[in-house]
Amino acid sequence: YLLDKSDKYDSRDVERLQQDDKWVENYLIWRHDVVDDTLKMIDESFLWRKEYSVNDLSESVLPKWLFESGALFLHGYDKEGYKLFWFRVKHHTKDPKQQLEKKKLVAFWLEHYAKRDHGKPLTVVFDMAETGISHIDLDFVRFIVNCFTDYYPNFLTKIVIFEMPWIMNAAFKIVKGWLGPDAISMLKFTNKSDVQEYINGEYLPPHMGGTDSFKYSYPPLVDDDFQTPLCENGPITSEDEHESKEEIEADTKETAELNEEQNLNQKKMNSIEQISKSEETDKTEIKPKNAKKAVSTFKGPLLHISPAEELYFGSKETGEKKCLIVLTNVTKNTVAFKVRTTAPEKYRVKPSNSSCEPGTSLDIIVSLHGGFAASLQDRFLIMAAEMDQTSGAGVPELTQFWKEVPRAKVMEHRLRCHVVESSKPSSLTLKENTFNIPAKTNEDLHIQVIVYSFLTHLLQINKRLQEQIDRCLWFQQLSVVLSLLSVTVVAFCFYL
Repeated sequence: YLLDKSDKYDSRDVERLQQDDKWVENYLIWRHDVVDDTLKMIDESFLWRKEYSVNDLSESVLPKWLFESGALFLHGYDKEGYKLFWFRVKHHTKDPKQQLEKKKLVAFWLEHYAKRDHGKPLTVVFDMAETGISHIDLDFVRFIVNCFTDYYPNFLTKIVIFEMPWIMNAAFKIVKGWLGPDAISMLKFTNKSDVQEYINGEYLPPHMGGTDSFKYSYPPLVDDDFQTPLCENGPITSEDEHESKEEIEADTKETAELNEEQNLNQKKMNSIEQISKSEETDKTEIKPKNAKKAVSTFKGPLLHISPAEELYFGSKETGEKKCLIVLTNVTKNTVAFKVRTTAPEKYRVKPSNSSCEPGTSLDIIVSLHGGFAASLQDRFLIMAAEMDQTSGAGVPELTQFWKEVPRAKVMEHRLRCHVVESSKPSSLTLKENTFNIPAKTNEDLHIQVIVYSFLTHLLQINKRLQEQIDRCLWFQQLSVVLSLLSVTVVAFCFYL
């Protein structure tokens, strides 16, 4: 393909394909590991990406009225924690002259999100309330569907269609034909009474039965409402008044003990990754496609961040309320960072705004505040920027630095929350008794986490098998009772 069509591809896409294993894996997953189909999809998506100049799409190259219309935007999360991509159909009117620009807007939003959140899947919401014949545009709907089925691999979780008018039933039969058998199962037709099976009311507007007061407007671009925690010890509430001095001192002691292990260098991080990969290789035959490593690392240009994607918190029953984020500076200069969250009332972050010296690692403790519980919708944003050698690292210097640093020089990485119901989580989770264990190296800690992850996997399999056995036994007992009942009835008939 490259030899025949190298001039038809964007060289940046080719370079990324050669370096980004996750991207290649997503293509393979989406095409069920059939190599020929995967190559065909890569070819088609690369041709499309160059035709629409996807890598160069930005706010400045698209008309402002497209963003102002409010027909397409990203906002909120579904119950599984996936970002929502909204298509407000009533704000869209069919116009062949504007069709190309509208399609480029779709490509802009998808590429904007894919680059920002590293290709995490989306849930598409077709809000068809108050729509009629003038809003029907099958060509545009087909384009949106094709973006997910042909151009963005493994990027779609489901399509939630809200209050589809009866007049469009025939049209959506055609749409089902475009989706194919795999994607048809992703279609969820809903109305006001059942849409909350997929999306919580906090992210649904009032006309859909929700409580979300969000009103779309432009500018700026709609984004997650990340906020810096009010202070490192969490917001001041009545719950704080009940905390004893001993608890505060214990928190300080925990931070001090963690900081003793801050000298973890890049060599250790790489060795841990190699251990994780070797374990993955051994378990290839039994590992599901979408399984993640026990301890994964996001390798950014300024910081390596572990874990890479999820922070694992326990439910109220398990009581696990602390997680550890490890930042490793891979530059030759000091890197300033700050941590923001979508739920500052819930979490304490220590430290939330500081700096990391060249070649060193820093531990950030994220803990649930008071009686709060973690939610799948909670997000954390880590922002980092390289500082000049002459810059100081005190609070005033950092405050001034963040006011002046250009946005283009800021590295951003997002982490989502995961709630573990009953088993040991497979990320860096801190329990109350962690600090009473004799001193261990970070390498030992990570190896233990890998072992815990494997045991968790076995426990989950064992639990599923036990449930299946219980069901089988129940059916067996029911069958025996029914058989005995049948024999009794037959014998009684013969007796009569």
